Amino acid sequence: MKKKNFKKKIDNKNLNFFKTLLSSLILILLFSVLPNIVGFIKSNFKSNEVVFNSSKQNFDEILDKKKKNNKEIENSVKNRYSWNIFEDIDVFGKDEDDQDPQRLSASTIEELFKDNGYNLDTVKKTKLVNAGNQLTRLPKELKNIESPKKRKELFIKIVLPLIIEENIKIRFDRKKLFEILNKNNTSGRDKAWLELKFKQYGIKNNDLVKLKIRMDEIPVSLAIAQAAKETGWGSSRFAQEGNALFGQWTWSGEGIRPLDVEKDKKHKVAKFKILKASVRAYQRNLNTHASYKEFRIERAIQRDNNGRLDSLKLVNFLQKYAETGKEYTEVLKKIILQNKLTDFDDVEILPTSLKMKNLI
Repeated sequence: MKKKNFKKKIDNKNLNFFKTLLSSLILILLFSVLPNIVGFIKSNFKSNEVVFNSSKQNFDEILDKKKKNNKEIENSVKNRYSWNIFEDIDVFGKDEDDQDPQRLSASTIEELFKDNGYNLDTVKKTKLVNAGNQLTRLPKELKNIESPKKRKELFIKIVLPLIIEENIKIRFDRKKLFEILNKNNTSGRDKAWLELKFKQYGIKNNDLVKLKIRMDEIPVSLAIAQAAKETGWGSSRFAQEGNALFGQWTWSGEGIRPLDVEKDKKHKVAKFKILKASVRAYQRNLNTHASYKEFRIERAIQRDNNGRLDSLKLVNFLQKYAETGKEYTEVLKKIILQNKLTDFDDVEILPTSLKMKNLI
């Protein structure tokens, strides 16, 4: 009996020894490996945290930049195209600059355009033109530029943003008109706005159908072609002295008398303080004068068919614009085709705060 108990004690002692040895080995292994495991976990977590924070930071920067750009665009559009409905009572409106603007030289203008990343190839590619590229007068040296290509390109650069911006104003008005027409109830402010537009567009009896037909844009290609024809690509005396881009006649307003006009003729070429006023008057002329009724009807038909305006078809209805009639319209077609002016018909205004060269 005593021998069995002794043997059992020996077995228990050996078992305890092996347990102790195994525990020691496990502890040694853990203490040697654990720091590496902990270090790996910390490093991996830190790395993931850096990546996450970096990604989050980049995302936040992109989001903030996008919000900032959208805000700039929104504010720019509001500032440029929102105006009090009682500001423009006169049919031909009021010039935005009451001071006699300073005339820049052709070389200075070219340098400014270059610094601003403004060239016609970029405009055709991006379909955007900077609203800040607006001038109030043509440079005197324009007629002295020997290269016809360079002279034409500079002229187009000058008049393009002016024409597009005036078109956008009409587009905003047209959008507001359709919003009013779709309302069940017309507010007092809407009625006041309509009264103003009836007066601006020379409409009697509050004819909304006629207002919708008259309140529309002039294709950019057509406007450039007429300005080019009427001014000899900016070199005429009327354009240089009176900012007259479209050769409009006046019998009572301020103007420049043609040198070769017959003695019994009393008309003058209308004179404007800034180029933009000439564009505005030209648009109002085509949109209100009885001579261009067929032009407006054809434009309305094009709008109803596919929404796009075709200057090469519309030009056929401008025979009464010049004494040469059909010959005049054929010349305009050649100017449009030879200079690929329809490439500018779908160009939009880029807010002043964003530069074209940032989009290239």
